[in-house]
Amino acid sequence: MSAPLRLMAVHAHPDDESSKGAATMARYVREGVGVLVCTLTGGERGSVLNAKMDRPEIVANIAAVRKAEMDRAREILGVEQRFLGFVDSGLPETEEEPLPEGCFALKKIEDAAAPLVAAVREFRPHVIITYDDDGGYPHPDHIMTNRVSVEAFEAAGDPDRYPDAGDPWQPLKLYYHMSFTKERFEALHEAMTTRGLGSPYADWISRWEDRPAKWPVTTRVECGDYFQIRDEALLAHATQVDPEGNWFVVPRELQQEIWPTEDYHLARSLVDTELPESDLFTGIHADNVSPACH
Repeated sequence: MSAPLRLMAVHAHPDDESSKGAATMARYVREGVGVLVCTLTGGERGSVLNAKMDRPEIVANIAAVRKAEMDRAREILGVEQRFLGFVDSGLPETEEEPLPEGCFALKKIEDAAAPLVAAVREFRPHVIITYDDDGGYPHPDHIMTNRVSVEAFEAAGDPDRYPDAGDPWQPLKLYYHMSFTKERFEALHEAMTTRGLGSPYADWISRWEDRPAKWPVTTRVECGDYFQIRDEALLAHATQVDPEGNWFVVPRELQQEIWPTEDYHLARSLVDTELPESDLFTGIHADNVSPACH
């Protein structure tokens, strides 16, 4: 293929890109793939989750702090990144609590998707990765991120939709992140326990609701060699990540041995592929990304 492959990762808040799919992106960047992270909100309503950063001057300037953290994480991962300008909805304490007026999750789907459609048409990704329709976890911004990602995937190639958002471009594959599965946590828990290291996952696994997987894993990307870059990018989000917290309890070498992949569900594909996959770009060739397709 004459033009480089391109991957777009769509996320709700700064730090999401470093906790979901970061090693995958780091691998592809270093293999010559163009990678763009689209961050839909600024994380303005996020709490400070690292006690060492919970200081008045940080809380008072949380939006600027989180943008600076994102810039550092972007640099570590080696990706391009842009904010699409929506306001964080916050995480309600109860289902009855109303969301704040004007926030991202309350936008009309057409208004929420328009900047992402424009970004797709400008960047021209072959593959988009995002959350499933439950948001990965039920944060309203994550659920909305899934909705606008699906909308952009389906609309960006249609010249009759979003006519003011640039020349049409049709991405070829859409994936959902699937790395937070019971199977993965059980494997890490067993490995930690067997080695006498103690596991942070026992209670979590015991409370896990057993039900058929809504979105089965179809694609496992080998990226264990890039877990250190992933961890460094995550630590760049210092307001959100405690270096002594559960993110870093499992030794990196053990993760690389037991579960060296980041996992995905192929939600949409316009190219032929054979499951299971080990590469997000399986089935994408010069003949199916020619200008005539778009």
